[in-house]
Amino acid sequence: MAGGLRRAGRIARRGFLIGSAAVVGGVAFGAWRYTRPLPDPFLGLLEEDAVALTPYVVIDRGGITLIAPRADKGQGSRWVQAALIAEELDIDPATARIEPGPVSPAYYNRALLSENLPFVPTDRSWLAETARAASDIPARLLGLQLTGGSSTVPDGFQKLREAGAVARETLKEAAARREGLERADLATEDGAVILPDGRRIAYADLAQDAARIPPVTQVVLRDPAQWRILGTRRRRGDIVAKSTGTQVYGIDLRLPDMLYATTRSAPLGGEVRVLDASAAEAVPGVRQVLPIGGGVAVVADSTWAAFRGAEALRVEMLPPDRPGEQAEIWESLAATLEAGRIDSRNRDDGDVGAALDGPGAIAAEYRVPFLAHAPLEPLNATVRVTAEACEIWAGTQVPDFLVARAAALTGLPPEAVRLHNQMIGGSFGRRLEIDFILQAVEIARAVPGRPVKLTLSREEDFAQSRPRPAQIARARGLVGPGGIEALDLAIASPSVMASWFGRVWRSPPGADISIVAGAWDQPFAIPAFRVSGLRAPETVPVSSWRSVGASSNGFFLGSFMDELFAAGGIDPFEGLLQLCTHEQSRAVIEEARRLSGWTGRNPRAGRGQGVAFCLSFGVPCAQVVEIEETERGLRLVRAVAVADIGPVLDPVNAEAQLWGGMLFGLGHAMNCQLTYAAHRPEQQNFFDHDAMRLPQCPEVEVRLLENGPIRGIGEPGVPPAAAALGNAIFAATGQRLRTLPFAGQIRFA
Repeated sequence: MAGGLRRAGRIARRGFLIGSAAVVGGVAFGAWRYTRPLPDPFLGLLEEDAVALTPYVVIDRGGITLIAPRADKGQGSRWVQAALIAEELDIDPATARIEPGPVSPAYYNRALLSENLPFVPTDRSWLAETARAASDIPARLLGLQLTGGSSTVPDGFQKLREAGAVARETLKEAAARREGLERADLATEDGAVILPDGRRIAYADLAQDAARIPPVTQVVLRDPAQWRILGTRRRRGDIVAKSTGTQVYGIDLRLPDMLYATTRSAPLGGEVRVLDASAAEAVPGVRQVLPIGGGVAVVADSTWAAFRGAEALRVEMLPPDRPGEQAEIWESLAATLEAGRIDSRNRDDGDVGAALDGPGAIAAEYRVPFLAHAPLEPLNATVRVTAEACEIWAGTQVPDFLVARAAALTGLPPEAVRLHNQMIGGSFGRRLEIDFILQAVEIARAVPGRPVKLTLSREEDFAQSRPRPAQIARARGLVGPGGIEALDLAIASPSVMASWFGRVWRSPPGADISIVAGAWDQPFAIPAFRVSGLRAPETVPVSSWRSVGASSNGFFLGSFMDELFAAGGIDPFEGLLQLCTHEQSRAVIEEARRLSGWTGRNPRAGRGQGVAFCLSFGVPCAQVVEIEETERGLRLVRAVAVADIGPVLDPVNAEAQLWGGMLFGLGHAMNCQLTYAAHRPEQQNFFDHDAMRLPQCPEVEVRLLENGPIRGIGEPGVPPAAAALGNAIFAATGQRLRTLPFAGQIRFA
């Protein structure tokens, strides 16, 4: 499929498919809802005499290629996308090639926009549902091909299955016409059409015929009871490669005549002044030292030589004009709370002021630190720039933004920029940023015609981190005999959306709903309940981190509700169930109580359980953590997580995502933070941004319920974890911890 860039004839059909065209050597099928087709993403990109009809399934005589356009960051998204298509196409996805496809508005992400509307996920009213459906219009017009927000599965659940079904039925129609039969009399199995007499015609042998007939667009999707791939417990197709070190990531790429590079950059908005490059240029293998925007690059014959050269540079960092010390950052957040300028207040039930004006109100302040993304695969990108084209080999979650920025940087038209999106060895939000890839483009421009692989050292990755923001929350509440009567939560945070969009595209207008996500949208009927988001000035450029705003708000709200329950002598599970108005969430909470063997607060001295709940990305998730005091410190004994993501398409992988999200949240709550001095994070590598070690890992049990609509599970396991751990610490020790990380305040075994 990645052959010469040849243009071929194209017939634009108005109807179900996008950019349909007749072919000789291949055919591609896909599904669509609108009558006006979007541009054919494969036009000019397939082998000679092959044209893509639609985006998701390509068939040629060499086999079948399934297009999985959402980035795979290690969470297995390519496989589940392929499985959705393969289930209806009637093939084993393990027998197909799975590729990310080209950058195209045909692969726009509708689900990501619909989840960011100012409606709580539990709101199924006509207005909320109409707004969610209408979000398809701007999503389609903008053509944003983003991966994020646990949206891959909900975005592809319908359209990828339709793509496979359209392909299957069109191939059957082609066989029926060839054999003089009725399509209804034919069947399919393992990539072949089965004739009534038992003969099999391989899909590849029908591709040419199928391309010349109108696609069959009226299809019926298989009932889940008939699924043979989806919903079954099977080994994911990439597990062996990822488990044996044979999976190819961007960092593994080798091209002929390739150069290697690394960078040293100033904090974003600052500059680097090279004082002396002579020692760097004397390092064996170093070719040149190049100034680039905001930094300096070292180009060499190997990554090791580039790293050695960068270390030998004598440079002066000219800082940006903003606070650069951690104390100043905390002061800025506190001042934001004191000023009281509201960015959003989507939850304002009852008269909070009157309810909290009398005696008995409880107040608390919580803090969370900056956190690095710290993906295991070092940040890297390979780029080749010529006068005619720019080719990029890199893993990214924002391919369309990257292509647009690379085109502007090189002066080339966007169609001359070709991205080969790579398998990604971890992201947690870092691959939403394109800074390092644009650096590689800038370096490659200086050596035209030669591919250059840029690799950042771990220390440079930390130094250039666009972290999860530090935040302060202040809470007040009142608890009575009937439970929580009032709760007021104010959250001060810089805007992730303004910061990130301002770097990759343009800052959006209006409030940043991510500041209050995971707090205002919780399914709790508290008589007086108010959640306010206050936008703080940007002191450090920030970005999305796994579960975004809910990662901190799950800690704030989950911890403070537990404080109120404790003050009122209320069992936390009883308190949550009393307030919860959402049946799916209630079922999750009840299952977490059953699965954890909940014994109540303070079951015995030195041992305690804590529970927390958070609804994020439409997924209700409850977690219970059990700890015990030992001579070496607190030890995590057991952790339980229950979530409802609707139909579970890949049970093994979904359970692993919930498991991993909880441990990710627990490990960061225990140990991790970034603190800033002179605009630089003081933490430089994994050793001083250390999450959970294997001996600290508790026994884990997870359970997935299937009562709700289809959802993703990559992020919802994170938000309740810190609160569940903090609540367990209180149950075991009586000590209430309100600042993350917990290490430094207590000791973990």
